[in-house]
Formats: sequence, C-alpha cells, structure tokens
Amino acid sequence: MNKKTVLKNVFFDGAKRDILIAGNLFEKVRTPLEPVDYEGAEIVDCSHFAIMPAFYNGHTHAAMSLLRGFADDMELYKWLSEYIWPTEAKLTPEDIAVGSRLAILEMIKSGTVFFADMYWHREQTMRVVEEMGIRAAIGVTFAESLMSPEAWAANVDFLKNHTGETERVQLVVMPHAIYTVGEEKTAELIELAHSENYKIHTHLSETTVEVKNCEVQYKCTPVEFWKRLGGLNSNFSAAHCTHFTASDRKIFAEAGATAILNPCSNMKLNSGIPQIAEMLKDGLKIGLGTDGASSNNNLDMQEEMKTVALLAKYLGTAETLPAHEALDMATCNVANFFGLKAGRIAECYLADCLLIDLNNERMVPCYNVYSNWVYSANSSVIDSVMCNGKFVMRGRHIDGEEEILRNARECAARLALK
Repeated sequence: MNKKTVLKNVFFDGAKRDILIAGNLFEKVRTPLEPVDYEGAEIVDCSHFAIMPAFYNGHTHAAMSLLRGFADDMELYKWLSEYIWPTEAKLTPEDIAVGSRLAILEMIKSGTVFFADMYWHREQTMRVVEEMGIRAAIGVTFAESLMSPEAWAANVDFLKNHTGETERVQLVVMPHAIYTVGEEKTAELIELAHSENYKIHTHLSETTVEVKNCEVQYKCTPVEFWKRLGGLNSNFSAAHCTHFTASDRKIFAEAGATAILNPCSNMKLNSGIPQIAEMLKDGLKIGLGTDGASSNNNLDMQEEMKTVALLAKYLGTAETLPAHEALDMATCNVANFFGLKAGRIAECYLADCLLIDLNNERMVPCYNVYSNWVYSANSSVIDSVMCNGKFVMRGRHIDGEEEILRNARECAARLALK
C-alpha cells in the first residue's frame, strides 16, 4: 500500500487546504479530503506554510562546487583553458562524489529536486543522486579535444546499454559544445540519440567568439549548424543561448527546442545577456539553470528566477515576464522538457514541492504569494523539501549534512587550489 501524507492547512491557490499525497503523486489538491484519506496517513501541520513547486535546474555541472571561488573575474575561454580544464584533470572519481554531494546539499537547501548535469565520472554523480533522494538527468558528456578515442567509445557503449537508468535518474546525450565536438562526431551523436530515444543537451551560442568561429568554420550560426545536421527538435535543449539572431530564434522556436538560460553565469563571465523579451515574443520554450558553482557561484534557482524576471523587464517592458511565468521557467518548463509530469502542485503530478515559511520576514506582508516568492524571498524561507513524495529536507535539516561539508573542505584542501 502506498504511503500517505496529508499536508494539513497548507496555503495554496489563495486558501488553506489539506493536500493528500499518495506514494509519489499528489492525489488530492483542490478536492476536499474525506475521513478515509486521513486514515494511516502522516499528518503534517502546515498552518504557517505555503506550498510551492520545487525547482528543476536545467543546466549545471554539479561537482564543480569544489571549484567555487577558485577562478573568478575573467572571461570564459581564459577561465576554461587556463584554470578549469587543467584543474578538472586532477579530480578523482571520489572527488566527483564529494563535489556532487556538496552540490546536492546546496540544491536541496535552496529548493531544487532535479538537475541536468554535464560532467565527468557520471557514475559517481548518479550514485549520489540515488543516495540523497532527488532526481537528475545525467549527461554522458562528449568532448573530442578532452577525450581519448577509447573514452569516446566507452561513452557510446554506456548509452547503448542504457546503463544506470532508474526511476529518478535518466541519461542524456551531451556533446559539450561546437568548439569541442566537430561536425562528423556531432552527426554521429545525433544519430545515436535518435536511435536510442535520448534527449540531447549542449552549450550553444554562449559567447560572440563561439558564434564568430562557427561562422568562419561552418559558414553558419551554431543554431543553423544543429539544424543542418538534423539535431533540432523537441528533444533538443541548449544552455545559455546568449547570442541568438532573429533567424536563430525563429528556427529554434519552429523546431520546438528548449533554451535553458543561465543569466547569472553569463553576466559573471561577461558572455552577454540572452534576449529574453524577444525570445518570449518569438515563442521559444524557455527553462532556467544555474550553470556550475565555479561560474555562478551558487546553485540557487530562486536567485536565477528573480534575475531572469528582472532582465526580461529591463530588456522589454515592466509587464514582460510576470512572476508566475518566471516561476514556470524554473519549474514545469524544465520538467516538461525532461519528460517529467512535475513542476506543478496538481493532481496526478509527481509530489515534488517546497513548504515556504509564511512567518519569514521576507514573506510579510503577503498580498501575492507568487510575487513574494519570485521578487522578495531567498532560500531562508524554505522550511522543508519533498521529492517523489518523501521529505529530503525537513525543518531545514538534511541527514548527513555536517559530514558532507567536512568532506568537501578536506577535498578542497587536498586539491590545494591557488
């Protein structure tokens, strides 16, 4: 029999309600509960809480949490080639596990229950995701310039065997970028993704240098490059999308692809600002991600949500991207791309949610709970987090968090980054 949980007197949709969770699904949200619904259920007093959908981080590099603050205040290519890639080459599989635990701890604390990860030693991250009770789309990452032919072949086999897929972990084909995976290999990965029914995720049009180099080498923009190879469709998503032309936006929208914006990282690396207002006008599907903690420098989706809402207004009008639409970008839009019926507090949706403390000073007064959540709040207002119908944080406590922090400090000391 499915475990039952009743969130009693929780504020949702303008009223106090009792919400029933059965197993890993919301069973009754707006429907009044009957006496039988309470029988055998865990009753959670939510008198001072509002319920919100949990966040879904559409693009990050989880284990890079170990590199937080290591190399700041420089542009992307110098940051990657002189600092990040040489340092990443030193990381062991166990280092990746330590960094992934630190990242997931931070994500849960800030309300995230799903992330799309592009990194190395993926088995370590997959194992930690399972241990800590959240969801992930784990990238099988490809970069010709950073991999041996043997490592490339092993990645292909890993995908063909669908290794490690579970209820909460899915695999995604992730070519790193146009400047690390050439035309022939990109075409091979597109064919692989289509034949095995995988989604594709990549970095795209992040900098003007990337776009210019693509135009010189391939006589087209990065978006046109993917269209030419047959890779653009509803199973394609791309991070950054900072330098789309008007034609790029039209092509991307018509393909049904999803743009995962990372405005905080883009601004910090001086990569640019995505044309959010134009993207919305042109009908693009848009989600949000934090990028890695070495370029953001955190994994806080609430901060990303507020930033994109403010940038949209700066680039458009005061009416551009109201609070509830910004929330969708950080929740259901990402979940939808990755095939999850989640990101909404609704019956038959996955029971992933946040309990928000209405007594927190950032939530008072509360004329509009969504306005407060997007424009006023931060992670301090999150009391509890549920994923798949289970609490992964309760009363702001996560089991094992002290050990996770201790191990991360020790790992950083071993790396001796300067």
